[in-house]
Amino acid sequence: MKKQIAIVMGGYSSEHDISLKSAQVVHNHLDKEKFDLYKVHIYRPRQKENENGGFLEDKWVYENADGIEVPIDKSDFSLSLGEKKITFDCVFNAIHGTPGEDGLLQAYFELLGIPQTSCAHYQAALTFNKRDLLSTLKPFGVLSATSHYLDFGSPFDEESILKKVGLPCFVKANRAGSSYGISKVYQKSEVKDAIHHAFKEDSQILIESFLDGTEVSVGVITFEGEAKVLPITEIVPENDFFDYEAKYLGKSQEITPARISKAQEEKVSELALSIYKILGLKGYSRSEFIFVENDPYL
Repeated sequence: MKKQIAIVMGGYSSEHDISLKSAQVVHNHLDKEKFDLYKVHIYRPRQKENENGGFLEDKWVYENADGIEVPIDKSDFSLSLGEKKITFDCVFNAIHGTPGEDGLLQAYFELLGIPQTSCAHYQAALTFNKRDLLSTLKPFGVLSATSHYLDFGSPFDEESILKKVGLPCFVKANRAGSSYGISKVYQKSEVKDAIHHAFKEDSQILIESFLDGTEVSVGVITFEGEAKVLPITEIVPENDFFDYEAKYLGKSQEITPARISKAQEEKVSELALSIYKILGLKGYSRSEFIFVENDPYL
């Protein structure tokens, strides 16, 4: 008997449309002889008017090949097609950003007892929050850029921020991906606009010092019961930094194996594996580092 698989896609962030592309790739490549596939589209909450005023509507629907939408019953994440009720054997989480990467859907599926491809809710929430992740790892000797944290609405002084992080620096959303909301700032006069730009993506932002060095991406996977480090990839963006165009529009080189020394390879491999174990990760992970001289910064 075929397994019933839900591919969840969309979500609430600026990465919504990227998620739809990811879901289509998954749908194209899962074995149709083994699985019945259902793409479930989670839409951004939006205002909907009624006689009592506006309220937020959160739409979860199955979309069939003809574009017809059928609502998902969120009490048990099931689907009714005519007289047939479909429950799912597993969920393939293809959502980028909230609620698919930040622990919300993970907790929901854990409560319902539905297996899912993503990590547990705690690890999702922690690794999605840049500030909290770096704070958790700092006592273990994991290096990272000097940073300043801001909440939306908090007063800030550009002079004191730059005294701490220096120029150039990066202003970025604390809980967002795909380089949405990020700016590289070269002058004090650019700081305020960069902060307002980042706040469009998240109510929390980070302002980080610039790290000048070789950037690498390191995968770790548990295979046959053992956590192993995958070959290291060097990232060489054509633009000023590894931004949206570099990630998704081909404006970067990704060189495997990375052009780093044996000592650097050993150091960053050991660090990536250590982080994987400290955080209690499972399956596969990807972490990115910049070498400042011979030291990898997460």
